[in-house]
Amino acid sequence: MVRPLCLLFDCDGTLVDSEPLLAEEMEHSLTEAGLPFRASDYVGEFRGARFRHIVATLEARYGSVDAERLRILEQRMRANLDRRLAVDLEVIEGAAEALAALAGHPMGVVSNGPLRKVRTSLGATALESAFGNNLFSAYEVGCWKPDPGLYRHAASRMGYHPQDCVAIDDALVGVKAALDAGCTVVHLNRFPDAESTPDGAIMITSMFQLPTVIARLTNTRQLLSSG
Repeated sequence: MVRPLCLLFDCDGTLVDSEPLLAEEMEHSLTEAGLPFRASDYVGEFRGARFRHIVATLEARYGSVDAERLRILEQRMRANLDRRLAVDLEVIEGAAEALAALAGHPMGVVSNGPLRKVRTSLGATALESAFGNNLFSAYEVGCWKPDPGLYRHAASRMGYHPQDCVAIDDALVGVKAALDAGCTVVHLNRFPDAESTPDGAIMITSMFQLPTVIARLTNTRQLLSSG
């Protein structure tokens, strides 16, 4: 009997619609720090990127900012974001239904965000029961997407080889990380007119499509194992 595929989900933009809230808080904090930033810049250029990478890119353009000032601003930004996530956060359309349909698979969350933010997001949207403690944060591992190490770490902790995992991620940095890790990758491309799905990844435009894709992958594995 072939083990069920292990499903590794990104969080922001894949399970929960946190990115608009994050972008608004970043616009306020970074602009205040002297690093001009619009909320639309996040989706247009930085979606899924590590906050410190965004800061470094902006500093290269506009000049350095005192490190202590940045630390305080980031701390305040994350506190404000946590409050908003607890109240205003919404589930990505189709995500709850997909998780329910795929309940027979082991599932984990693999995020570039801090673990506290992941827990807050899943708790606010009642998705936490699907994952238990299988939450993997780049801040805990010390490895951020697009580095494949985060997905490899999550697969190992789940007791799987990467080739027996399916990564579901909306951001190109996450898609690249999962492909390089050796996972099968489903790209949730919610902006197909503006963004291309990389070669080697499976594109869906809605989480409602995910159970059908996973069923097809499962059937293929079973046929190969019986052959």
